[in-house]
Amino acid sequence: MALKLYLDFISQPCRAVYLFAKVNRIPFEVQSVQIFQGQHMTDDFAKVNSLKRLPAMKDGDFTLAESVAILHYLSQKYNTPAHWYPPDLQARARLEEYLYWHADSIRGTFGSVLWIRVLGPLIDVHIPKEKVDRNIAFMMQSLQHLEQKFLQDKPFLTGEQISVADLVALEELMQTFYAGFDVFEGRPKLAAWRGRVEATLGEKLCQETREAIRKLCAEPKSLKDIPSATLDWMRLRLSKIP
Repeated sequence: MALKLYLDFISQPCRAVYLFAKVNRIPFEVQSVQIFQGQHMTDDFAKVNSLKRLPAMKDGDFTLAESVAILHYLSQKYNTPAHWYPPDLQARARLEEYLYWHADSIRGTFGSVLWIRVLGPLIDVHIPKEKVDRNIAFMMQSLQHLEQKFLQDKPFLTGEQISVADLVALEELMQTFYAGFDVFEGRPKLAAWRGRVEATLGEKLCQETREAIRKLCAEPKSLKDIPSATLDWMRLRLSKIP
């Protein structure tokens, strides 16, 4: 049975998983699950991931949720080059150090930009200025840490070669970029890092993978016929922005 990846390319972690599988020539089938049509909340999808979150994976009878777990699984099963998820103890610890920090400081903050600037206005929900300012301040601090603690003067976040850290980090930053907040402006070191990551992955592949998020941000009204239950979920998500 073919490996199946359940994805919506509007999602940053979904894009990271897809890019990893494509670059490493892993055979898989994409199962499209449209978040803003509520398809991740169906009973059928719950059979794959009872958490009702994307991405998800099905490999035969084995199912798996959470993007980092999926990336680790794919790297081990398909014996991808060691630089993606190093077997060396200290190199792997350095990678995991970033991934744990990313989950709290990047993943937990940068995704809010899309909701504040694109999705909220689309459904006539506007975030108070003090919340917007607070999120921007958190982002500025995290960008400083990203450059000074992790990237430093290295080509990639954890060393001389690309790893899954670079993949998950860049897709989060590109989400803010398309939503109208250019995190690379005035940061030549970060912009150069982006260029190296995209050159390694393939610029055409990156553009194709990001087309859905580019289109959503450029034409928010292209997101039509949102189910009422999904609208309720979107309003709840917006209310949770700190």
